[in-house]
Order: sequence, then structure tokens, then C-alpha cells
Amino acid sequence: MEGEERRKKIIKLLGASEGPVSGSELAKIMGVSRQVIVQDIALLRAIDKNILSTNKGYLIYNPDPKSTKIKRTIAVKHKAEEMQEELYLIVDCGGTVLDVVVEHDVYGQLTGELILKNRQDVDDFIEKISSSKSQSLLTLTGGKHFHTIEADDEKILGRIEEKLKERGFLL
Repeated sequence: MEGEERRKKIIKLLGASEGPVSGSELAKIMGVSRQVIVQDIALLRAIDKNILSTNKGYLIYNPDPKSTKIKRTIAVKHKAEEMQEELYLIVDCGGTVLDVVVEHDVYGQLTGELILKNRQDVDDFIEKISSSKSQSLLTLTGGKHFHTIEADDEKILGRIEEKLKERGFLL
């Protein structure tokens, strides 16, 4: 299968999928290495395909233009071992954690896509960090980081900030 044909098939598969598809799954389907898939995804992103790389795999993120959801970026600080508690707090209040952003002294802004909607998503994310040799981005900045949170209304976002402040996580 040629590269352009393969990339069209990747877009079709991601568009039809209910959730993220791992690079390994895509590689198996396409009969190529995972590295080829990583390169294909980079090329697709370069031509403005809205492909997110999450801890569970790749997905096409097409926010509904009619959506009434509201987004807010919040600044927080906590220890690595408090990450699950912080994320539970947000999703339990009705928020979706879209990303994590850190401001690094050398590299500038680093962003990791998350899309955590519930406790199961949080548990999967925490497990992936725990079982890998990687560390979370907050370790680069002494625990300081930002999240983009999405919710149905301002009241929910306000409650999330209130709970984060009560817990001492809000900056």
C-alpha cells in the first residue's frame, strides 16, 4: 500500500472509530511498522488534520461547532502522587480534562493531549504512566501546570475551581 493511500485509510479508520486507536493497531492493520504510522500521523497533522495523540492512541477530534460546552484553562500545582486525586476531582464535578500544559524554561510550552472524561479514563492514564518508564509533565516544573477543562456550563467550571482551591491545588 502506498503512503498516500495508507494515510487516507488511517483517516477513514480514525473517523469511524468510537475511541482512540493505538499506533500498534494501525500498524498491524496497515502491515507496516509503528514508526511508519508515527510518520504518517505527523504528515497528516502537517496538512491540518485534527489528529490527537492520547495515552490510549490516536483520534480525530472534531469538536461540534454547535456545542454549547465551555472551556477554561486553569493553573494548578501538586505533587505527582496527587495527580489521580486532582483528575478525579475534575471529572467527578462534570469536567473533561482536554490537556495538560507546562511552561518549560528551555523548550517553552509543552502540551499533552488527555481527553479524560471519567474515572476510568483517569485510571487508564495513571496506569499507563505507572507502567511506563516515562514521567508526567508536571515533574518538569515542580508540579506547576495548566489544564484546559471543558464543561457544560460556567457553574460546573466554577465548582471545579472551588474544589481545586479547597484542596490546595489551584494556583
